[in-house]
Parts: sequence; structure tokens; C-alpha cells
Amino acid sequence: MKRDELRSLLCEAPYDALVLTSEISRRYATGFHSTAGAVYLSAKQAVFYTDFRYVEAARAAVTDFEVREIGGGKSYTAVINELIEQDGVKKVALEDRMLTYAEYMSWASALHAVVVRLEDGVERLRVCKEDDEVHKIVAAQRIAEQALEEVLNDIKVGVTEKEIAARLTYLMLHYGAENMSFDPIVVSGANSSKPHGVPTEKEIQAGDFVTMDFGCIVDGYCSDMTRTVAVGNVTDEMQTVYDTVLNAQLAGIAACKAGVTGREVDGAARKVIADAGYGNAFGHGFGHGVGLEIHEAPTAGPRGETPLPAGSIVTAEPGIYLPGKFGVRIEDMLYVIEDGCINLTEAPKQLVIL
Repeated sequence: MKRDELRSLLCEAPYDALVLTSEISRRYATGFHSTAGAVYLSAKQAVFYTDFRYVEAARAAVTDFEVREIGGGKSYTAVINELIEQDGVKKVALEDRMLTYAEYMSWASALHAVVVRLEDGVERLRVCKEDDEVHKIVAAQRIAEQALEEVLNDIKVGVTEKEIAARLTYLMLHYGAENMSFDPIVVSGANSSKPHGVPTEKEIQAGDFVTMDFGCIVDGYCSDMTRTVAVGNVTDEMQTVYDTVLNAQLAGIAACKAGVTGREVDGAARKVIADAGYGNAFGHGFGHGVGLEIHEAPTAGPRGETPLPAGSIVTAEPGIYLPGKFGVRIEDMLYVIEDGCINLTEAPKQLVIL
């Protein structure tokens, strides 16, 4: 249970209670999404405060925490102070990475205890996914793949990037997503050299690459994938670049296992691209963690010094980008295990020419 995992932090650090106020951490702790609330956890109590808008649904959904409604004009700091006083708490840990400076200081000045930084405590717990978290990510990925399969029928000469992005969004919602992991990236032709390009009114032309980077959310957990397809025909250079990116991705996947650093995984893919003469055209990292956030720990990039732990999920997304010409990116999600990784993405990735 997340409550017990969070309580383990109390044994590791010099504080008596945790107060979680960020939307992501509240959802991780309780499994319930709300735009307002606060979680209090000590050795004696586990309480989730929220307001009238959410309290009925929260009481039906949350099992690890006592759900209480904040009312009577009280503030969250006031009700948390009541719990602090009941427990005789001396030191309270507040999130510092998930809150703005103003939010942190506002809470710190209002609480009736010494406030210390939680630092990356919750984020560290989130790195290794439990089975139910993996199932939610896989469910989101299957929805995205279903959307991709259908949207391929819509990609043709004269259709705009925005139309394809809108169609992907509709299909993922239609098949059960609660939201998008991020605004879909759909870029074509020369626009595909922009790794995070924004869909435009540009019409797709014969001979274009079309790169689609998208994902959706199921029960709070994100999926993430990228596929690059061609329309009509490809040049020899386009085929070479595509094959290079695919081979680089496969090399990174082969290197990915628990205990290997993110930098080593990135390096295996980067070497393939550099050996093919495109080293300067791969400017981002091989991958990133995915979970309640679309970008979270661990990192599989040139600065990824930390060994990847078993149970983490990272993307595998090398790319080559040639400004003014085209770009290619292929992205899967990998579940890291002791002796390798399991690819959670089932969509084909050999070059499709529509």
C-alpha cells in the first residue's frame, strides 16, 4: 500500500510527519485525483483532507487514508495544524520539488512545527512501479496504439498536421483515455526536423515523413509513443535515416537492464547514430521515466549517472533531425527487469509507407 511505502520515509529521515499538497503526490498517496486537498501522514494517523466537491467520491474510492471534508471556512493549514497538535509532532516534511517557492514558504510559515524539506522522497518511491501501476500504463499504451492503427487511414495528401493531431486526441478519448499525456506532436515534411514541433495548418505532401508523438492517461498513469511514417514514397536518404534510428533504438533496448546507468543505455544508441555519420543530429536523450507524470525519474540520457532500478519504466526514443529536410523518431516504453527489459509497446515499427 502507498500509505505504508510513504510511512517508510518516516523511518529514514528526521521528521515525524509528512504533508503532501501537490496534485501528483496526493494522487500517488491516495489513488484519487482532485484539484484541491492535503495529505497528512504520521505514525499515528493517515488523513486525506479535501473539499465538498470531491469528498463523496473520495470516501468511495480511498481506502488507505481517512477522508475528511474541510469546511466551516477553515484553511488546509488550520486542519493540518490540528493533526500536528494531536500527534505532538515536532518536525514536518514538506515537498520542495513539487511546490513553488511561494507555496512552500506559505505552508512552512503557517504550520505549528519545524518544517524540513522532503526533497525527492515521494519521487524516489514512484520510480519503481507496482503491478497495478504497470497495468494502468499498459492500458494507456494499448489505447494509444489503437488510435494509431486507425489514424493511419486518415494520413494522406492534403490533410493537415492539426487534423491528424485532433483525430488522435479524439480516438484516444473515444477508446477510454481520461486525458492526453501531453498535447500530441504531429509534424510532417520539413517540420519533422523539430523534435517538439507544434502541429500546424501545413498540409501533408507526397514524399513527406509524418512523425507522431502522443500518449494518453488511464487512471492517472501516462503512456508515450512515437511513430514516423511516410506518405507516397521515400528517398534513399530517408530510408537510411529511418533504418539508422531503428537500429539505434534496438541497440539501446538491448543495453537496457537493471543496474546499468541511463548514460550507458543512451550511449549504446548514440554510437549507432554517430557511426552512421549523424551524431550531431541526435540532440536529446534516449529516454525518460514515465508514470503519473510524462517526464519523471529515471533518466536515460547522457547525464543519466544513476543505475536504472528494476521496476522502472523508461522510454526508448532516439531520433535524427535534419533541419530543412526531415526528421525521424521512434519511441517505445521499456519495463526494466534484472536481466533486461520488457517492451510494453506492441505497435510495429518497420517503416510504413502510406
